[in-house]
Amino acid sequence: MPSSDAVARVLIVDDSLVARSILARLVDAVPRFAVAAAVGTAEAALAYLETEQVAVILLDLEMPGVTGLAALPDLLAAGRGARVLVVSSTVDAGAATTIQALALGAAGTLVKPGIGSFAGRFGDMLADQLQRLIDPPAEAATLQPAHPAEAFHGPLAIGKQAFSIVGIGASTGGIHALSQVLRPLTATFQAPIVITQHLPVTFSAYFAAQVALLAGRPCDVAEDRMRLQPGRVVVAPGDAHLVLTRMTDGVAVRLSRQPAASRCMPSVDPMLQSLAALYGDRALGIMLSGMGRDGAQGAADLVSAGGTIVAQDRASSVVWGMPGAVAHLASAVLSPDAIGALIAKQRCPA
Repeated sequence: MPSSDAVARVLIVDDSLVARSILARLVDAVPRFAVAAAVGTAEAALAYLETEQVAVILLDLEMPGVTGLAALPDLLAAGRGARVLVVSSTVDAGAATTIQALALGAAGTLVKPGIGSFAGRFGDMLADQLQRLIDPPAEAATLQPAHPAEAFHGPLAIGKQAFSIVGIGASTGGIHALSQVLRPLTATFQAPIVITQHLPVTFSAYFAAQVALLAGRPCDVAEDRMRLQPGRVVVAPGDAHLVLTRMTDGVAVRLSRQPAASRCMPSVDPMLQSLAALYGDRALGIMLSGMGRDGAQGAADLVSAGGTIVAQDRASSVVWGMPGAVAHLASAVLSPDAIGALIAKQRCPA
């Protein structure tokens, strides 16, 4: 990512000449950003990236030839660290498309308005998204992991026991990271998994379906009083915190809408705090890419209760805010695929 005083170069990929022109004008109006090129196809974008470096790629999804969604993985590879912001009308009509784009590695999505409606709010939203993508949170920059990843070897021991539950927190860039964490899990991995990912409530069902596909196991959107079950995943709905509580017949989900310190809804903090209270040293918390500090207090409580935190590393994070805020508490700071391989090896208590 560029330094705070460098100009961030932007590549625009959209088949509409009018849209390219308007987007170029909006990007050039944002301080510290400049349009490097504007092309009409994914193939042209890949050819450009063979010789040029950019910080951000603005990508439409509906284009002739190779679609933006199909080209996304190749653009990320060719971009060598460039962040992809999907700007498409299709992310409004189909939440499933949004989840797919985020799972493939897009840093964010923005609904492209009709021609004639680009001014005003859309321009402000575009500027905000661009600035967030290149401005790492200052509070995370100086934090160091409790145990560097390179000193981390062998199965992850939680106290003297294997873990009984996994809690995962994520936000911007987290869905792609989550896909890498979940893919290595096999059918023998039976610890329940709970996830709080910052997403609008309308995306919850699509997100759960995508998680089920990635994890190879059933995934439910959390409902109040739902019982936690081995071998299943539960994701927080977009309008409530996922909190666990012990009942006479097992552990149940409770939905809370009490304001969280992070002001996020849902928030990672209440989820991790409930894991600390119920599971103590048998709980594993994982913090993936995301903006801000949501989950920092919950992670501290989990570690105080004897649990373990693992954070995504800075190099692989779209935004190293949330994982960076817990790095000093983490037993290891790793790439998402390394985290997935690590937990896949763990023995889960019956």
